[in-house]
Amino acid sequence: MYKIKEIYYTLQGEGFHTGRPAVFCRFAGCNLWTGREEDRATAVCKFCDTDFWGMDGVNGGKYTAQALTDKIISLWPDHNIPVFVVCTGGEPGLQVDEALIDVFHSAAIEVAIESNGTVPLPSNLDWICISPKADATLAITKGNELKLVYPQVENTPSQFEHLDFDHFYLQPLDDVHQTDHIKATVDYCLYHPKWKLSLQTHKVIGID
Repeated sequence: MYKIKEIYYTLQGEGFHTGRPAVFCRFAGCNLWTGREEDRATAVCKFCDTDFWGMDGVNGGKYTAQALTDKIISLWPDHNIPVFVVCTGGEPGLQVDEALIDVFHSAAIEVAIESNGTVPLPSNLDWICISPKADATLAITKGNELKLVYPQVENTPSQFEHLDFDHFYLQPLDDVHQTDHIKATVDYCLYHPKWKLSLQTHKVIGID
């Protein structure tokens, strides 16, 4: 059984697939923070802005692989176009396995994952996006997209440029100083063209 916080249909708001319709499947739980505010100060990642605690979101609950597949398909509006699902969290790598992805693939679902990269991932994923957090050690050093929140005290972009990713994105940290972070991120990308700017467009236009 897979523990799911929420499942919903939306547009991908950031990174390579910005603007692409997708079903977001948010897996409950993370290995870098409990999700409870009282634990944030001692968490490995202190700036997470996602609610992944529990299974009380829209379509949340415990699912078998087939039931999860059926729910995802039911949210897709046009069955002439292959379903695109983004497995996210929390940390989806704690639950997503090859068996689940095989069931997704049997229903012609394209599978992307957004992971902090600290746990091994299945080999049969269609798209891997890794977002390094704080000083957590990366177990995944190869994929399609590396997306780094900027700035981070523990991490600088130059630490990751040698890794085997197709695309490198910097995403401004969303806090009270976000305006300054956007300017700094733009400046960094301009002077280091290996990196592309990723904005959280879903927040700009007011969707989940």
